[in-house]
Parts: sequence; structure tokens; C-alpha cells
Amino acid sequence: MTLTQLHQDNFSHMTPAWSRIFNIVSERAEGSYIYTGDGRKLLDFTSGIGVTNTGHCHPKVVEAIREQAGLFLHAQANIVIHKPMLQLIEELRKIVPEPIDSFFFANSGAEAVENAVKVAKAATGRPNVIVFNGSFHGRTHVTMALTTSKTIYRTGFAPLPAGIYASPFPYAFNLGMSEEEAGQYALEKLEYLLASQTAPKETAAILIESVLGEGGYVVPPASFMKGLREICDKHGIMLIFDEVQSGFGRTGKWFAMEHFGVLPDIMTVAKGIASGMPLSGVFSRTDIMKKLDVGSIGGTYGGNALSCAAGTATIRAMREEKMVENAAERGIQLMTGLRKLQEEYPQIGDVRGKGLMVGTEFIVDGSQAKAKPLVKEIIRKSEEKGMLLLSCGTYDNTLRWIPPLNVTPDQINDGLKIFDESVKESL
Repeated sequence: MTLTQLHQDNFSHMTPAWSRIFNIVSERAEGSYIYTGDGRKLLDFTSGIGVTNTGHCHPKVVEAIREQAGLFLHAQANIVIHKPMLQLIEELRKIVPEPIDSFFFANSGAEAVENAVKVAKAATGRPNVIVFNGSFHGRTHVTMALTTSKTIYRTGFAPLPAGIYASPFPYAFNLGMSEEEAGQYALEKLEYLLASQTAPKETAAILIESVLGEGGYVVPPASFMKGLREICDKHGIMLIFDEVQSGFGRTGKWFAMEHFGVLPDIMTVAKGIASGMPLSGVFSRTDIMKKLDVGSIGGTYGGNALSCAAGTATIRAMREEKMVENAAERGIQLMTGLRKLQEEYPQIGDVRGKGLMVGTEFIVDGSQAKAKPLVKEIIRKSEEKGMLLLSCGTYDNTLRWIPPLNVTPDQINDGLKIFDESVKESL
């Protein structure tokens, strides 16, 4: 059966609840490109929403999966201690900042966040959690309640779990403030929340994305992150960094938190950890993990042997090929190019980010909401011209740039050219 026939016979049976950005039918991908069934070659600056950090089908990752497939497809972690998990832990210990030294594995980012909250509650004996406006932490019942970026993720599923409170994120551009002013404002509002809605003695954790993802690709000021650490230390609250999208080299460092010089009590990872294989993690200190009852967290497929083998190969490939360093360099190239275009197009209100986690926010007539159709059209035209981009933000008025971390200078230039042409035509 041809790919076209396969699509015609089966596409209508995919759940309509699955949103679709592009109508692309693909049969293979390699490096920075996706190849469609009708022969098109598309520059993929989405990386599966920050997943294929090593590019599509990196040969070292593919080889590791093939080799492991002949040894163990599945070895349940409660029953068998398998070599790939031990190897992955060994590699993680080289890149995860001390004193984090205890590793739990799951399948998805939402599952990691859900378990991180359980760890914090068990460690503190407290019921409540604070998140930030614009957050995205997942689509399970608890992580929906933790998510505030868009109502679409929550509508129709009430009642959601209680004990979750939202505080303003230091979104400087949106607030019309400098970064330092926004950071101070957000810390003041957090202190107010602790005084008015959830007392510190009832607050188990403060959960924050190290770089706001779905909410608009916003980098918080270092002073704000340090202020969070001080508040948590003062009140015995667990500080959780969600590194699901910002981790594994995405921001030009192994983890975005390294930009701030602040360490969490608990961190969550997923997406880029295994180049596309389903794997996530909750990382913490052993003294915190010991406060959990044995067997209180777990899962059948957590730390799957194939996924762990892919994770090990991913970290090794990134280190050997200096992909983290490349992400930092190419990020400067991308930001420089975008800021030049910002001078030409006043509708580009802000260009921000770290490494290859870059947001380009559009404003039309002073409105974020009015910019949504323009951004949608830019994405459509970019796809027609051979490049895939995604939007983010509550109003979908920010374009997010998520190229593979081994993207080349020429590919960045190609992307900027397509973007320039697409903006010009859309306006």
C-alpha cells in the first residue's frame, strides 16, 4: 500500500481531538530535515517540540537502539536492574549539577511533573503547590491544574485538583517593565500570595519552568530565580524546576537553570533526553527521595531499556559533537538575525531567549490577541517555503524557534531568509 493510500484510508480514524498544525505526511527524517511522501524537503525548526535535539535519526542514537533491541526490549525496573539504566545514570551524573544525585524515570513530561509534586508533598507533609501564570506542565489531571498558559488544556475537565495557586511570572515585555523591575514585581506578588492564599506551612512546592515554554518563551531574570530560592529556603518549601523543554542543551547549557546560578530541590526532564524515545525523569537529592514510601512512585514502562539506551547515546553524542556549545553559538546567530529583522518589521515587538530556545513576539495595534492571525499566516507561508515553525503564548502571538542543536550556520541563514520572506508576504 502506498503512503498516499494509507493516509486516505486511515487519517479520518485518528481522533479529531488531536490538534493539527500541518497536513504533512512524512515517511522519513534526517538531521534538520523532514521528507514528505510527495517529495518535499522541510527544514524542521520545531524538533518535535524540543525533542529531537540531536536532529532526526542521529546515527549514534539509532545504532544504540538497534543494538539494545536485540538484548532487552523491556526489563521492568522493579524486577530487573538493566544495564542501559545504569549507563544512563552514569552519564547524567556527569551533567546534572550537584547535589542532585537520585534519579527516577518515567515516560512523559506530565508524568515527571506529577511525580515531582508527589515527591514534594511527601518530603514536606504539606498539601499546596504554587505555579506561575503562563505555565505549561502537562495534560494529566493534576498537571492540567498546574497549567495556566491556555484554557483549552483545562476546559471541560472540571473539577480539577485543589491546592494549586498561580502567581505572576516575570514577563517583562508583557508587563512593560525592565527585567529587573519585572523580577521584583513577581517576587512581591509571590510574597503576597503566601500571605493571602497559601500559607508557607501549607505550601509543599513552588514549581516553575526554567524558561517559560508554551506561555511564550520567556526567560526569567536571574535575580528572580535567586529570590525564589531564598523564599523556599526561608520557609522550607521545595523548589521544583521544570526543565522538560529547556533541558539537555536547548538553551546553550545542559540545563537552563545553569544560566541563573540557582539549584532546585527537584527537577523534571523529558523531551530532549532521548532524541525521540519516550523517557522522562524526576531528579532530586537522595535525602529527599528517602522520604517517599517504597513503591509510592513507579510505572510499568518507566526507564524502559530502549529509551535508556537512546538517552545514553544522546548525551554522549551531544558531548562528543559539542552540540551544547553549538546551540549557544547558533543561538547568537539566530537572535542577531531576528533582531535585524525586528528593525525592519515594527510588528515584531520582542526577540528573546537563550541558546536555541528563541521566541519572536508579534504585536498588532498594541494587541497580542490581534497578532494571532498574522503569526498563523507566517507559519503557513514558512511551511509553503520549506520551513516548519510553531507558535506559543496565551494568544499564540509568539513564534518559537526550536532547531536541532547540531543545526548548521547555513541552515540558520536559510531559516532567517524564509522567515523574512514569509513576514513580508504576510504583511
